[in-house]
Amino acid sequence: MKKRFFALALACMMAFCFTACGTTDNTQETTNNTENAEGTENTDTAQLEDFTIVLDWYPNAIHSFLYTAIEKGYFAEEGLNLVINFPANTNDGISLPAAGKADVGMYYLQDAILTSVEENVPIVSIGAVCQSSLNVVISMKDSNITGAPDLKGKKIGYAGTVLSETQIQAMLENSGLTADDCEFIDVGFDLMSALTTGQVDATTGNMVNHEVPQMQEEGFDINYFYPTDFGVPQAYELVFLANKDAVAENPEKYQKFLRACQKGFADMKANPDESLQILLNNQNEANFPLSETVEKQSMDILLPVMETESAPFLSQDVEVWQNNADWLYERGVLTKQADMSDMVVNLLETE
Repeated sequence: MKKRFFALALACMMAFCFTACGTTDNTQETTNNTENAEGTENTDTAQLEDFTIVLDWYPNAIHSFLYTAIEKGYFAEEGLNLVINFPANTNDGISLPAAGKADVGMYYLQDAILTSVEENVPIVSIGAVCQSSLNVVISMKDSNITGAPDLKGKKIGYAGTVLSETQIQAMLENSGLTADDCEFIDVGFDLMSALTTGQVDATTGNMVNHEVPQMQEEGFDINYFYPTDFGVPQAYELVFLANKDAVAENPEKYQKFLRACQKGFADMKANPDESLQILLNNQNEANFPLSETVEKQSMDILLPVMETESAPFLSQDVEVWQNNADWLYERGVLTKQADMSDMVVNLLETE
């Protein structure tokens, strides 16, 4: 999914970070929390405190818990009016909360580490949406690529980012290969078309919950594997980022947001069909129309990794962050070692 490639090269991303962080007018959607689950008036929005979130992309299955929580009135119960922004620029999910232009942004763990450490951007993570990576390498079935060792002599398409290149190199080295054994081709956002037209043999940066079911629905026979099975560290997929000072000054506001999210996820888990319909009712058809079949498959894939037996929804462990920071330093992506303990803020008790 295009959202996966919001991680641009660091120089490009940070040149924009604090200079154009208010340009989301054409993507803003304000949700009205005035009704409860039965549709009766619950709380006047004038009495609610706005809470602004910047999504990583347009609404899809991974955001279902947010729209379910809105529909059920959980944000209103917490005294919040959730305002949803769709990103107008690639780094809005990190630049807007960092600059105080949004309360929370949904973004990617390794990108957040890179930005925070290299540019000293004042952000913290207050919750993890998925407990494991969704990123997969996809190839056509007849290519017989089932793992990183099979990439030898192949063309692999990627979005042209430093992190993508680093992950490819790590997979190859883990398989006894080198970068010279695989041709890297920057295909930008056109991962699926580059693959299906034969421009490349495989692409990385795909989401297992989106590109995989979408390609299958379109009739393509594909193989896929996870980079985390070949030397890339496991990471949370999408985290909630917030301004460090804002969280310290008003943790209760963020606790309210997280509690409503937890309630929305509980309903999503208990009744996924209802949550899916709520999502479809709130899709952005003009920019990202949804397939009910794809989103249903996506939800089936997401639910087991959004919460596990050992990790409740939104929980996060600083060790996961530290492992990724250490790996990025060892790979030469970070120029200095970093302590991640101050970047992870756990505001809710989890059982």
